[in-house]
Amino acid sequence: MNVESPITAWERAIAQHGFVQDPAQWRAVQALQHCHEQLSQGIEPVRGVYLWGPVGRGKTWLMDQFYQSVSVPARRQHFHHFMQWVHQRLFQLIGTQDPLKALAQGLAQEVRVLCFDELFVNDIGDAIILGRLFQVMFEQGVVLVCTSNQPPEQLYGEGFNRDRFAPAITAIVKHMAVVSVDGAQDHRLHPGIAEQRYWLTAAGQPSVMGPLFERLTQGQVVSEQPIAVGHRVLKTLAASDTVLWCTFHELCEQPLAATEFMQMCDRYSVILLSEVPCLSAEQREGKIARGTEDGAVKVEAGDRELPQLSKYDDSVRRFIALIDECYDRKVAVCIEAQVPMDQLYTQGYLAFAFRRTLSRLQEMQLQRFGVQ
Repeated sequence: MNVESPITAWERAIAQHGFVQDPAQWRAVQALQHCHEQLSQGIEPVRGVYLWGPVGRGKTWLMDQFYQSVSVPARRQHFHHFMQWVHQRLFQLIGTQDPLKALAQGLAQEVRVLCFDELFVNDIGDAIILGRLFQVMFEQGVVLVCTSNQPPEQLYGEGFNRDRFAPAITAIVKHMAVVSVDGAQDHRLHPGIAEQRYWLTAAGQPSVMGPLFERLTQGQVVSEQPIAVGHRVLKTLAASDTVLWCTFHELCEQPLAATEFMQMCDRYSVILLSEVPCLSAEQREGKIARGTEDGAVKVEAGDRELPQLSKYDDSVRRFIALIDECYDRKVAVCIEAQVPMDQLYTQGYLAFAFRRTLSRLQEMQLQRFGVQ
């Protein structure tokens, strides 16, 4: 890792790469610099940093510069990857007297700093785990630096049994400097090389995906056979060693999980997604069953009303997870849809989460993946 401090990296980006001086970013850089200096000088306790604000304000770029600057053991993960690891580790620790404390102790032996991108909580099982996990992580001396689109007080804001998550918020505010990165400048608008990755194709019009797939796979062996992803078999329109072409139905309307999307990104550098419909639809009510099993924690939910979901919302969750994974891994996603990008999902329970997805789709129209 390089030894350039967060402030030095930011000043160099302004001087050499055309970044815009932004007071909101400056506040964030100062907090990151302070954390960096505490770690370098062995000052205890070290205060972590929580960067929150709208999409496109440079939060991820700032966090990545910090991560690259630290000289102590550090791990940088997308938040949903971390939670997958937590669930797997808790399963391995079944029978341990205090599994969360054991998990935190093991983590503290491996890393001093944990960097999370996109801290966002909407799962009741995750919320209950995090209610205590953040507390024990801080007690074990793990320093947390993260980005989020929400301030700590709004995390899991309308979730069920939110009081179980409240200790996590208390721990964040106590052990982290909370910085609003809310500048007016959208830093995704740095110049890049435009390359269209979203097409609007009406019914009856010829698809653009066939010629695009041929161009991307010249000289490669191509097959239309199904492929194995984890324990599932996916139908493809075509695939090569580096390019996967599937319908929206196959990738987002089937019971795929984040682990399957991770494996796709391990294997392919480009994913083509055809026949993407308008995902907005009327919402419908539902109920949550008493004593639902969710992850490693039993949720004593009682008879409660679920949020009003539309018929597409399960598919939208998978679409969000797919785009998040591809964005984080810099896998290009080419989409052919029935409606313009800004009309894909205009209403519904997942509107807040989809706002980030829309931002990422817009940014992924550039070959150079910019700051977030």
